[in-house]
Amino acid sequence: MLTLSQVNKRYSTGEHALVGINLTLPRGQVMALIGPSGAGKSTLIRCVNRLVEPTSGSIHLGEAELTRLSGSALRGARRAMGMIFQEYALVERLTVMENVLSGRLGYVGFWRSFLRRYPQEDIAEAFRLLERIGLPQAMDKRADALSGGQRQRVGIARALIQRPRLLLVDEPTASLDPKTSRQIMRLIRELCAERELAAIINIHDVALAQQFADRIVGLRAGQIVFDGTPQELDAKTLTTIYGEEEWESTQAQDGEAEHRTATQTAVPQKLSLAAGGTV
Repeated sequence: MLTLSQVNKRYSTGEHALVGINLTLPRGQVMALIGPSGAGKSTLIRCVNRLVEPTSGSIHLGEAELTRLSGSALRGARRAMGMIFQEYALVERLTVMENVLSGRLGYVGFWRSFLRRYPQEDIAEAFRLLERIGLPQAMDKRADALSGGQRQRVGIARALIQRPRLLLVDEPTASLDPKTSRQIMRLIRELCAERELAAIINIHDVALAQQFADRIVGLRAGQIVFDGTPQELDAKTLTTIYGEEEWESTQAQDGEAEHRTATQTAVPQKLSLAAGGTV
């Protein structure tokens, strides 16, 4: 579904952020990008949706060659790519519902969104998504009144209401505690399975990547140095990606922490909420 062919990114300083990236991501696959800071993980994600312009190479989403699009054609292609940000990127003074519905801006036009006159089907979908992510009771809360985990859930719902084919997720757990990080990764994983969405997740936590991704790609200095399953990611490979570290002891500690977290995690109660007509 998504194909990157010989993608390179070189900045004006001469620094190579990406070097000869070749990747194919099929529908429904959750892929984690791991690697040290500065390895090119965020740059790769931003090249896919053209927030960063690749220097050379091609990127295809289905039949569309994203690297050749501009103007309205590029805006249309971006609708098919939902972005989830590390810092949430919510409008603090707007309510949860309004932030979720802002994911439809590319479809409804400026004036309808400015007047908050969204189509009934969009409002109904927003209600469904809020229930699915466990926040139906927070629909009228301002975004600045939410916890970090709640904000990230709203960001996920906003991305999904675009009805994307691909999720681009940039460090979704970097600002969260371990328990909330696992809940967010589990939610992303479940939603991708339910909707047959492909996802690229830039993540620093190797244990989370191994637990929730189908495939792991390791970057170092802008190059792919590992591409395989979580089970194939051993201590030797981690040393290739990150450098020397006591990986065996680190992974054992991560496993113990995951066990403690699992015994403490409660399943959120699902609530039903009827859709209204206006926001």
